[in-house]
Amino acid sequence: MPQDEAVIGCMGKLLIGTRGSAGPGEILVRVRGGSETFLAWSEDPLPTGATVLVIESRGCRAVGVIEWADPLDALAAIPPAPAEE
Repeated sequence: MPQDEAVIGCMGKLLIGTRGSAGPGEILVRVRGGSETFLAWSEDPLPTGATVLVIESRGCRAVGVIEWADPLDALAAIPPAPAEE
């Protein structure tokens, strides 16, 4: 099957959660100036609504995904160091 390289590196939201090796979910991805849906496969189950990153194309309309968290959000959650006196 032909690979869809344009979708690799795109982020999206899961419309239907994945079940890990038990089955795919469905992802909505903004790509090529619009939004498209793909079957989404992941190693571990991911819940509906999770933000994910497409890491591979598995052929026609199917992709591999991982859960994605913005690294800048993680930095904002770190409390500032106490000031030295």
